[in-house]
Amino acid sequence: MTRETTRRGFVRGLAGAGTAGAAAGTATAQQETATGGGGGTATDGGGGAAGGGTGTAAGGGGTAAGGEGTAGGGGTAGGGGTAGGGGGEPDFSGWFDDVSNFDGNVVDLRGEESPQVSVGVEANDGYFGFGPPAVHIENGATLTWTWTGRGCPHNVVEQEEVFDSGEPGCEGVGPFEYTFEEDGIYRYVCEPHLQLGMKGAVVVGTDYPTVDTGGGGGPSRPTVPDAARTLGVATSVAMAATLGLAYFFIKFGGDYGEFDEE
Repeated sequence: MTRETTRRGFVRGLAGAGTAGAAAGTATAQQETATGGGGGTATDGGGGAAGGGTGTAAGGGGTAAGGEGTAGGGGTAGGGGTAGGGGGEPDFSGWFDDVSNFDGNVVDLRGEESPQVSVGVEANDGYFGFGPPAVHIENGATLTWTWTGRGCPHNVVEQEEVFDSGEPGCEGVGPFEYTFEEDGIYRYVCEPHLQLGMKGAVVVGTDYPTVDTGGGGGPSRPTVPDAARTLGVATSVAMAATLGLAYFFIKFGGDYGEFDEE
């Protein structure tokens, strides 16, 4: 029996072997993709406050609508934040953008026996501010607003009417008190001076919307899936082996004539 071997035939065989190797790598990568899919779990960002509590007014001549019960959404924050956490930076969603006496700090009044906010402090080109404009108190605490007698008339009205001190007034109004019974962020204004930026906010408890910091600076680097990496390595190895052997046998091999095989 005789057989003729040529360079062309050998190279053709090597090409077939390389193709088979690449196909095997593809199959392996596809199998890894099918079996290695990563399952993630989504976390609920829940927890807005319903805004329960009781409000009272004491002292000469002022009226207060106490806002008992469940005014919807009084402790929620709109836009862009993640719920819950406690200890994170409260998400005010631009509430203080036009408030001159807000420097980004929230005054921590947790643990205070009688937390207070002054009404009519120097701010916004006059005495048109709450001082401090943003405070953090414990759930169940009673916050008291006290009128300074400057920049009058003033009142204290929560954005969604969870609490309301009543008609604007001056020295004869207040102090106004409100007991917070739901966690969240409560935004409030002085109605006569809202356009001047007389606004404040109360952060209550630990379950309130926080700023999503994103976990670091700069864009993240693109990642290559394991399956694609495996496919690339397998294909590269197969091609390198095929080309290397082809070069060797083309350069150093030869055509062989017929020979007898016993």
